[in-house]
Amino acid sequence: MGAPGASPHEYPAADEPGAPKCVTDLLDFRLQAQACYTPAMADERPKTAYELAMERLAQKDRSAGGAAAPLTDEQKTAIAEARQLYQSRVAEREILHHAALRKAGTHEEVDQLNEALRRDVDRLATDRDRKIAQIRGEKPQAE
Repeated sequence: MGAPGASPHEYPAADEPGAPKCVTDLLDFRLQAQACYTPAMADERPKTAYELAMERLAQKDRSAGGAAAPLTDEQKTAIAEARQLYQSRVAEREILHHAALRKAGTHEEVDQLNEALRRDVDRLATDRDRKIAQIRGEKPQAE
């Protein structure tokens, strides 16, 4: 049924033994090739790259020992409050920053004010993330 190492699903050459001689032999050959597939294979569709990536990440999390426990309602509320608090602090800092920019006289002062705002926002984001990790019961990440 074909050359050695050939796929069993390929038609044998006409001069090979076992080659289909008529249409019914050809149909029998096709039916035999279809018998190799299982119904489960026919139902499955190829996975998308996104699905494959998510499976790899989930497997990586399991191997690292870290499927996080679901959050309680109290934890969700505390996390939402922490995010709101730090968001309001950033907004307050930006308002003060804009007021200071109006009073700035030189480009150097503007650059210093912009750098100070960037540092403050980064610090506030780090504080927020540390607080959320504490609420979740995780260890804060060292910087």
